[in-house]
Amino acid sequence: MQDNQPLWTPSDEFRRHSPMFAFMEECNRRFDLSLSDFASLHSWSITERESFWTAVWDFCGIKGKRGERALINGDLMLEARFFPDAELNFAENLLSKSGEGDALVFWGEDKVRDRWSWDRLSATVSRLQQAYRALGIGKGDRVAAMMPNMPETIACMLAAASIGAIWSSCSPDFGEQGVLDRFGQIEPKLFIACSGYWYGGKLQDVTAKVGAIAEQLGAPTVITPYAGDADAVAAVTPGAKTLSAFIAPFEAKAVEFVPLPFAHPLFILFSSGTTGVPKCIVHSTGGALLQLIKEHRLHCGVVPGEKVFYFTTCGWMMWNWLVTGLAAGATLCLYDGSPFSPDGNILFDYAQEEGFAVFGTSAKYIDAVRKGGLTPKTSHDLSSLRLMTSTGSPLSPEGFTFVYEGIKDDIQLASISGGTDIVSCFVLGNPLQPVWRGEIQGAGLGLAVDVWNEDGKPVRGEKGELVCAKAFPSMPVMFWNDPDRAKYHAAYFERFDNVWCHGDFAEWTEHGGLIIHGRSDATLNPGGVRIGTAEIYNQVEQMPEVLEALCIGQDWDDDVRVVLFVRLAAGAALTEDLVKAMKTRIRTGASPRHVPAKIIAVADIPRTKSGKIVELAVRDVVHGRAVKNKEALANPEALDLFAGLEELKS
Repeated sequence: MQDNQPLWTPSDEFRRHSPMFAFMEECNRRFDLSLSDFASLHSWSITERESFWTAVWDFCGIKGKRGERALINGDLMLEARFFPDAELNFAENLLSKSGEGDALVFWGEDKVRDRWSWDRLSATVSRLQQAYRALGIGKGDRVAAMMPNMPETIACMLAAASIGAIWSSCSPDFGEQGVLDRFGQIEPKLFIACSGYWYGGKLQDVTAKVGAIAEQLGAPTVITPYAGDADAVAAVTPGAKTLSAFIAPFEAKAVEFVPLPFAHPLFILFSSGTTGVPKCIVHSTGGALLQLIKEHRLHCGVVPGEKVFYFTTCGWMMWNWLVTGLAAGATLCLYDGSPFSPDGNILFDYAQEEGFAVFGTSAKYIDAVRKGGLTPKTSHDLSSLRLMTSTGSPLSPEGFTFVYEGIKDDIQLASISGGTDIVSCFVLGNPLQPVWRGEIQGAGLGLAVDVWNEDGKPVRGEKGELVCAKAFPSMPVMFWNDPDRAKYHAAYFERFDNVWCHGDFAEWTEHGGLIIHGRSDATLNPGGVRIGTAEIYNQVEQMPEVLEALCIGQDWDDDVRVVLFVRLAAGAALTEDLVKAMKTRIRTGASPRHVPAKIIAVADIPRTKSGKIVELAVRDVVHGRAVKNKEALANPEALDLFAGLEELKS
C-alpha cells in the first residue's frame, strides 16, 4: 500500500447512511446551515458550542430535562458550566431498552460464557439499588469495585448511578497497595470484589487480598461469584456477603432514577501521576454521558442492536467508554482475561460468533497479532465488522497496514486518543473522511483541539503540545480532596493560561489528521496502559537493598518499555535474585503491568536542588536528546551515567 493513497475511503453510501451525516443534515435544517463535510461540521461545532451540544442532546435522545441554557461562562475553562438547569440520570439513559434481546454478552477467557437480556439487567439493577439503599447509600456516596469486566460489574455501576452514588472501579490484578492507594482516598460506603478470576488459563486467587483491602477500607463488602468459591471468600472477609445474599431480600421492580444536575459526580477515575498516590479525577453525570454518546452515535456510527466490543479492564477508562454504548442501544460484548488464552484467536473467534460491528482494542494487541503471524482475514468470517478502533498508545504505521492486510481490507480503522482526564477522546475517527496510514482521522466534534508550540502558538507540520482551547462538557468536575482546585489547575492549566494542555506530543498532518508521538510528561505507557512511576517507587524503595529509584519509559519496538534504575545500598549487588524479588514485589504490590522490562543499577540519580528526581531529563539522555535547564540540578554530572547504556540496546 502506498502512503500517498488512503487505506480506506468511505463510499458515498457509507457516508450518507452514517448517523453523523444524518446529524449534519439535521443541524442544517434546524439552524439554517449548509454544512457539507466533516471539516465544516467540526468548525461549526466549536464556534457555536451551545447550538452544537443542544443538537447532540436532542439527536441522541438524551432522557431528562435539558433546560434552556446550554452553556454559561463559556470563555473560562474552569468556570464554564454546560446545561446548568438540566436534570438527568446516567443509568436511565443506559437502560435504554427492555425485553429479552441481548444487552450484554460475556466471555471469560475460555472458561465462562453468559448472556444478559435487557430485562435481566434492569431486574438486577433494581435489586442492587434496593440493597444499596438498605445500607444507607445515597447521593454522593462512593461505591468502589475491584472487579473483572463482567455483566455484574455493569449492573453494580448502574445501580449506583441510579441513586446518585459515585462509582469507582479497578481490575482484580491490582495489588493490595495499588487498590488502597485509590479507594483509600475516596472512603467508599461499599466495596465490591470478585471471588477470583481467570488469566492465562489459571485461576487467580484473591482471597487474602480482598480480606486485607476490606479490613483497611472498613466498608461492607460484596463478593461476586466468578472464579473460585464466593462463599469461601465471603466467609473469611470482614463484613462480607456474597452477591446473592446481598440482594436476596429484594424483589425486582421498576428501577427508580433519581434526577440529578448535569454536573453531579458520576465516576471517580485515577490518574497515574509521577509524584505520590494517584489523583482522583471526578467526572460528571451529564458531561460523561453527552460526550460518550456523541462518540458512540456520531463518531462510531453505532445504531441500536449493533454489537460493540472493547478489550478493556475495569481499571481503564475505556471500560467507562464501553458501557456507555448501552445508551446508543448497542449490545455490549464483554471479555475478561488474557486475549491470548488459549491462543491468539480467542477475540476473533468471539467477533465471528457474535458478529461484532465495532471491535476496539489496543495498539499493542494489534502489534502482537501481527508479530504472532495470525491472519484473521483468512481464518475468520468478519463480515459484520465495519469499524476497528485502537488506543492506549499510538498505532504504528505498520499496525495500520496490518489491519488492512491481515484483518479486513474494507474496514474503517480509527486510531483514537484521549484519556482518563476527560473519560473520552480528544481525537478519533469519523465516517466522513478517509483513513491515512499512521494518522488519527481528526478531532472530536465540539472539541477545539489544536497543537501548540512552547510559545503557545498554533503550529502545523511540526510537533507540539496537544491542547484544547475551549471548555467542553467532559472536563472533570474536580479532583477529590482538592478543595481549592490547585491540583486540578496544575494538572491541565499551568502550561497555558485558560487552555487545557493534555500532555501529549502531537502534530497535524497534511490531510487534517493527527499523529500522537507519545506523552510529553513522565507518565509511563507500556502496552498502552498508563501507569505512574510513583507506584513502582512505593514498592522497590521499601526494600532494604534499594536506596533510591528512577523509572522512565524507553521507546522500544513501536511501544514503550518500562526501565527501572536503582541506586543500591552499600554492600548490595544487583543479582538475579534481587531483580526477581523486585519484579515480584512490583507485580504483587502494584500490578503486572508495572513490572519493568529492564532493571539497571546506577551509582547516582540526578535530582533538582530541592531534591526531586528528574525523570524527564533521564529519559531525554536515554533517547539521545539534549537536556534543558541543567542548572536546576544539584548533581548534573549524574546524567552522564545514563548515556549510551549497553543494557538498553537490546
